[in-house]
Amino acid sequence: MRFGFSLVKGKASHPMEDYHVAKFMQIQGHELGLFAIYDGHLGDSVPAYLQKHLFANILKEEEFWVDPRRAISKAYDKTDQAILSRTADLGRGGSTAVTAILINGKSLWVANVGDSRAVLSSRGQARQMTTDHEPNTERGSIENRGGFVSNMPGDVPRVNGQLAVSRAFGDKSLKSHLRSDPDIQNTKVDGNTDVLVLASDGLWKVMTNQEAVDIAKRFKDPQKAAKQLTTEAVKRDSKDDISCVVVRFRGQNRLNHIALR
Repeated sequence: MRFGFSLVKGKASHPMEDYHVAKFMQIQGHELGLFAIYDGHLGDSVPAYLQKHLFANILKEEEFWVDPRRAISKAYDKTDQAILSRTADLGRGGSTAVTAILINGKSLWVANVGDSRAVLSSRGQARQMTTDHEPNTERGSIENRGGFVSNMPGDVPRVNGQLAVSRAFGDKSLKSHLRSDPDIQNTKVDGNTDVLVLASDGLWKVMTNQEAVDIAKRFKDPQKAAKQLTTEAVKRDSKDDISCVVVRFRGQNRLNHIALR
C-alpha cells in the first residue's frame, strides 16, 4: 500500500487553511496507516492543532485496540474540549475533519465531522464512507439547540447565518448550536479494494465520488493521482482550498493472486 497527497491554496485572500496527515507507523506490534484532511475556517490554528493532536489522542485511548469506535468517539470529544479551552491561543475558528485509520492493512476505520469526505473504491465502484454534515440536513438538531439555519439567496445554508457545516471542531461562539461528534464507519480491506480518497470540500464541490475514484485509479503512483485530482478541481474552477490524500491498495490484488496460485 502506498499513499500520496496534494494541497492547493484557494483563491481567497486568507492563508491556506487545509492541513493533512498521511503516514504509516508501527505501534504495539501493529502497523497503522493514519490519513486525514482538516479544513479550517476563520484561521488555520484549529486544523494545525488537529494535525498535531487528534491521532495521538485516539491512540492514547486504552480501548483503541478492543473498541476502536468508542476510542475514536471519545478522542474526538476530548480534542474538541481541549480546543475550546484554548480559544485564547487558538482563536475563535474551527475545522472539519475526516480521519482514516488502517489497522494491519485489513480493517479501515473512517470518522468525520463536517463536509470533508472519504470515498473508498472496490472493483472501481465508489462508496462514500462519510456523512456530509450540512445545516439543512441537521436543521432539527440545530434548532433544538436554539440555533437557526439561514437560506439566503445566492448563498449556501449556514448555521446562525455563519457556518456552512453543522458539525465542526472549535467554533466556540457557535458551539452551543453545533455538534462535534463524528460519524464512524468500519469496513474490511480485501483484494478488491482499489483506492481510498480523502479530500476537503474544495474537491467535492466540483467532482462526484465516482469521478474522483476514476481519476485516482488511472495512476499507479498515488502521488500523481492526488496531484491530478487537485489539478482537475482547479480546472473546474474550484475557488476553495483543495486538499486530498490518495491511498492505493492495488498491491493487495497482486499478493492475493500470488497466494492463490
